[in-house]
Amino acid sequence: MTKRVLTGVTTTGIPHLGNYVGAIRPAIRASQEENTESFLFLADYHGLIKCRDPEMIHQSTQAVAATWLACGLDPERTTFYRQSDIPEIMELNWILTCITAKGLMNRAHAYKAAVQANEEEGNDPDAAVDMGLFCYPMLMSADILMFRAHDVPVGRDQIQHVEMARDIAGRFNHLYRDLFVLPEAKIEENVQTLVGLDGRKMSKSYGNTIPLVETEKKLQKAVNKIVTNLKEPGEPKGTDESPLFEIYKAFATEEETAAFAVSLAEGLAWGEAKKILGAKLNEELADKRERYHELTANPAKIEEILLAGAKKARAEARELLTQVRDAVGIRVLK
Repeated sequence: MTKRVLTGVTTTGIPHLGNYVGAIRPAIRASQEENTESFLFLADYHGLIKCRDPEMIHQSTQAVAATWLACGLDPERTTFYRQSDIPEIMELNWILTCITAKGLMNRAHAYKAAVQANEEEGNDPDAAVDMGLFCYPMLMSADILMFRAHDVPVGRDQIQHVEMARDIAGRFNHLYRDLFVLPEAKIEENVQTLVGLDGRKMSKSYGNTIPLVETEKKLQKAVNKIVTNLKEPGEPKGTDESPLFEIYKAFATEEETAAFAVSLAEGLAWGEAKKILGAKLNEELADKRERYHELTANPAKIEEILLAGAKKARAEARELLTQVRDAVGIRVLK
């Protein structure tokens, strides 16, 4: 049986090395597996929840699309589309909203966290909570259910949303007709969470990222900022004394990683270790960086690829939505 896997990427920033190791690289490898249909979309409507800067939404959409394509995403094997190009998702979102209890949305982690923060500060529980935040799980459910995804790879903080989609699908199937697949959240236990310059998780919010598609010079400059201790050249160094080793490990073979550990133990200078890491990163990223700049120099090509993906996605979305409309009684009069 063919398995369907669906993943969304929010368009609120420029991808960095942590995104590549934790999401992009494993998802592209998974899309190349036999008996798997992959759906990957740019979640630009979701982006509006977090970002009020139109230019950032626009620039991020181009950068995220170009990054995935540059890193090896095959639009012939993967249905690659922009969420906003599939109006059927928004219609399905409304239909599902009409059968979903408000209490279910009340239990969403993001909403509960916002309410708790307001109460702790003595504010109205719903202060500054907009309907985008409150209804976020509804739109995510429509994203998932529209394409009858079996597996939805997510981080642990998103498991609840997939479970909500499953509950909503089950309720629709019970009330009307058995049309929706009940999705499963898939946690990739072997997917790496890359550490940043300071040893914490690599994140824009921490300001500790390494660029993915910048020049070789800027890449090395970022690597040079990785935190190390004051041990001199010649002094033995452990693999746990700097984030440098963990980053190297994410890009090297087992043999290379073992050899690097030995070199550190034998007194390799931190400066030299950073040069080795920079060269290793550039070895994997140089061709991707070149492809990225070719794509961003020709945004019409990116648009063409996204619209082709949307055409495939809409053909399927229209078919399911027709069945959903019929099931709820929205039909042609005859």
